Amino acid sequence: MSLREYIPFYRRNLKVAGPVMLTQLGAAMAGIIDSIMVGHFGTTELAAVSFANSIFFTAMVFSFGALMGITPLVGYAFVQNDNTRVGSLFRSGLLFSVGLSLSMVAILVAVYFALPYMGQDPDVIRVATPYYILATISTLPFLLAHYAKQFLEGLGNTFVAMVVAISLNIINIPLNWIFIFGHLGAPAMGATGAGLATLIIRILQPICLFLILLLAPKWKQYIFLGKCSLRKAWEVTKLGLPIGLQQTMEILAFTGSVTLVGWISKEAVAAHQIANHISDLTFMVSMGIGAGTTIRVAHQYGAGHMHDMRMAARASVHLSLLWSVLCAAVIISCSRIIPMAFTSDQQVIDIASTLLIFCGLFQISDALQCIGGSMLRGISDVRIPAIIAFVAYILIAIPLGYILMFPVGLGAAGMWIAFIVGLSLAAIFLQARFWHLAKKL
Repeated sequence: MSLREYIPFYRRNLKVAGPVMLTQLGAAMAGIIDSIMVGHFGTTELAAVSFANSIFFTAMVFSFGALMGITPLVGYAFVQNDNTRVGSLFRSGLLFSVGLSLSMVAILVAVYFALPYMGQDPDVIRVATPYYILATISTLPFLLAHYAKQFLEGLGNTFVAMVVAISLNIINIPLNWIFIFGHLGAPAMGATGAGLATLIIRILQPICLFLILLLAPKWKQYIFLGKCSLRKAWEVTKLGLPIGLQQTMEILAFTGSVTLVGWISKEAVAAHQIANHISDLTFMVSMGIGAGTTIRVAHQYGAGHMHDMRMAARASVHLSLLWSVLCAAVIISCSRIIPMAFTSDQQVIDIASTLLIFCGLFQISDALQCIGGSMLRGISDVRIPAIIAFVAYILIAIPLGYILMFPVGLGAAGMWIAFIVGLSLAAIFLQARFWHLAKKL
């Protein structure tokens, strides 16, 4: 196929994926700004927020993945102009999201009682506790907002969620200023103030999204059409849970790596976190391309346009390769400079500069496994990808990382070599599975 034939597919994919990229990058930047503002209030507060969020977002990663199941189902019905089914899926998916939210709240409440026994400094636990409570309260609106976002993505619209998310992230900054530091008559609440500001934003987000759905004439019909069905709720559940498990496998691998690297030294952990921050930032764009890929593949698949589905998928592979090669070049060439923005500790800088070379090398594998999973979600193939993720990340990457770090003696670099191996295997098998299935369609 010539480049000219792919250009319309690049444009369509980027039109859908662009707002998701900006939304993801905006969320990442909002987290960084929160950390900076809390960090200026005090080191204990910063440690407390980091500790509480590490628990909260582990639960949220699974939930976000589980709610992705609604997108391809809505996409199939939408392109077939089956408005009644879209409406029924909206109501049934809403039932699933409420049930999922209440389940996550129950888990987070159970974990709350274990907070004092997690080996943290007592002052960190004292400050983290009210922040954690506010985060737990925000679970229902937070996941309802994510559900509305995924539903809109099924309709092919990624712009609305981007505007709402970025607008509220901007509002979060003055709210942080008021509640963290105590301005405009509010008491200075530190980390608790950051939690309160976040809770307000998370309550406003679903209100805005559902109001837009209700007020927009072309979407309003879906709220009132169709019936809430346990069968359709199970359909969403059956598709969403494996996606949640797949994403959880990956986050557990990276979370587990922090523990393993922590057995080396505090400098190694600091360097490892610097490399993680950079890989997280670049991955936001890959996630945006992936979300756009799921939508485009689902729409073409639902419409029965198999050639266009394959072209859209290949276009996403090309875009992700271009992005990952650019990221790899920048990260590797700036591997000595990037750590200096985070620390002045020369030992940490030396370790991080080495880890960033491996971080650059794994960009291509990371992008391709993300796109592979996204393409498969577009055709509702989710169970085998979850198994692939478990084998690649949990059974291979973590044990291999341990072997390379300790018996072999490569230190923290061993963990990043293991990431390259695990992500490469995941990328190979996910891509191979999609193209194998695509030939049959």
